[in-house]
Amino acid sequence: MLGTPALFATAYGNVGSSIYYALGLTAAYALGLTPLVFVIAGVVFAATAATYAEGTARYPEAGGSSSFARHAFDELVSFVAAWAQMLVYIVTVAVSAFFVPHYLSIFWEPLRTNPWDIVGGIVVIVVLVVLNVVGVQEAAKLSVSLAVVDFLTQGLLVVVGFVLVLSPQVLVDNVHWGVAPTWTDLAVAIPVAMLAYTGVETVSNLAEEARDPVRTVPNAYKLVAGAVFAIYFTLPLVALSALPVVRIDGELTTLLALPPEDGGYANDPILGVVDNLGLEGALLDGAQIYVGVLAATILFIATNAGVIGASRITYSMSSYRQLPETFRRLHPRLKTPWIALVVFAGIAPILLLLPGDVNFVGTLYSLGATLSFTVAHLSIVRLRAADPGADLPYRGRPNLTVRGIQWPLFALVGAAATGASFVVLVLQNPLTRWVGLGWLAAGLVGFVAYRRRVLDVPVRATVKAPPAFGPALALEYRRLLVPVVPGQPSDDATDVACSLAAERGAEIVALYVVEVPLDMPLDAELPGAELLANHELDEAVAIGDSYGVRVIGRFLRERSAGQAIVEEARRRDTEIVVMGARRHELMGGGRAVFGHTVDYVLRNAPCRVMVAAPEREAA
Repeated sequence: MLGTPALFATAYGNVGSSIYYALGLTAAYALGLTPLVFVIAGVVFAATAATYAEGTARYPEAGGSSSFARHAFDELVSFVAAWAQMLVYIVTVAVSAFFVPHYLSIFWEPLRTNPWDIVGGIVVIVVLVVLNVVGVQEAAKLSVSLAVVDFLTQGLLVVVGFVLVLSPQVLVDNVHWGVAPTWTDLAVAIPVAMLAYTGVETVSNLAEEARDPVRTVPNAYKLVAGAVFAIYFTLPLVALSALPVVRIDGELTTLLALPPEDGGYANDPILGVVDNLGLEGALLDGAQIYVGVLAATILFIATNAGVIGASRITYSMSSYRQLPETFRRLHPRLKTPWIALVVFAGIAPILLLLPGDVNFVGTLYSLGATLSFTVAHLSIVRLRAADPGADLPYRGRPNLTVRGIQWPLFALVGAAATGASFVVLVLQNPLTRWVGLGWLAAGLVGFVAYRRRVLDVPVRATVKAPPAFGPALALEYRRLLVPVVPGQPSDDATDVACSLAAERGAEIVALYVVEVPLDMPLDAELPGAELLANHELDEAVAIGDSYGVRVIGRFLRERSAGQAIVEEARRRDTEIVVMGARRHELMGGGRAVFGHTVDYVLRNAPCRVMVAAPEREAA
């Protein structure tokens, strides 16, 4: 059960990790304009966050831009977005793992440079892939705690830097318009700065585990956007004050942009900032060890998030017949998608890591990210235009109403910015262009061939694969949905579901639906209903705990409870819905034998439905 704080901390744990490498990569192109470039990237990030907030609240399912594109366009566009996301996850694994040894070089200097940083990065990837194949789960509370510590540490660096080294005059002198950087490098620097977006899909992918996605998801995105903007607006000011643009070997540059062989800090920019804050002696040594260990830990967790993200997007793509069934096949004993993990989270990132070229990896990430974000923005625009009167659970702002359509200005601006950034990267970086476009072309060829030659289905059609297990396991339910309402029958249904789930270690979603009257907006304040919903969901979680079963509480505001239950079951690929009903309802002679909601679910559910009723009514 994830609320706004947990979603924010989890997302910032990924987004905030990018500062440990994005600062150096961006400074290599932007030099003295690095602070300005990050401000521009921050504005685009805010627009992207608004797009993801609206899209995820409307479709609270894993997939992010791929899911939005599926609803707005078709499966072909959805594949392009998903394949771009796959590239982003692969590069995230590679770049995060590559920088782990850089920050551990405080203990052993050779880790800062090739080949030992490559070896260290490969070790990190192999260890995490093995752990995920084996099924060792990340401690969620530890990750959240580290994300908070990370944010506070970055904030402390800003405060100390403002006191000790910030110099407006130095920042002004750093700028050499059109010379250092050149206009071409400045154009490239903006999309490279979008490395700050690392992990923006995290909240979207966790939406299925959020209790109240209509409220928590948009609030989490707002907090992440605010925190990222605060750090990326202030920390570069400190960094460029501590490590100004100077003439080195006849060229204007900054030590942030130079590799360690040339005495620079491109491989560990935050350690470079610490080294140049004016600290001395034991205080400097302590700060170096603290920041180095924290950075390596955060990057290790970010690498793991990329590994998990790669396996999730692979499983999702296979479920929608975008990739062959092989990639979502579970290990017979470990029950993990081992093939997807080995190929997309192991082999592919290691191949990117082998050249040891940080700038190439950074621009390749930005290429995939800008394409994926552009599709997300255009999807929101298309959804708004296709159904202007849609009753949206959350509507991003600002908007402009023209001819009855509320056009999302944030998505239009975001699409223009990320689309232009994609074009710049394609035109200005030959290696990134050919590798990135080659990845997209190979994916599209494989997708079309798989759809037409193997499945014999249209490339634009949405086709879902059957459950990923054989007939012999058909009754061993792994995904259960339990609609909950006040009363004993609902508790009995939760008991039955937990009994079914306990042996296989399956997961249960407890769903509480509040039917919002037509004369009220879906996001209306309903404090009484929300209080009751949280009480019932907490009770369902407690019942699950008594069985040793994980229960995810989910609260939805909808017009019809029956339709909401059916849609949630379809979205989650639920294998059985377990519902409670009173005995007198079962014996009733009315048209709705089990009550209107239960009867609707029985007739329309995409899976099995079990109705649990008490032995007798209480007197």
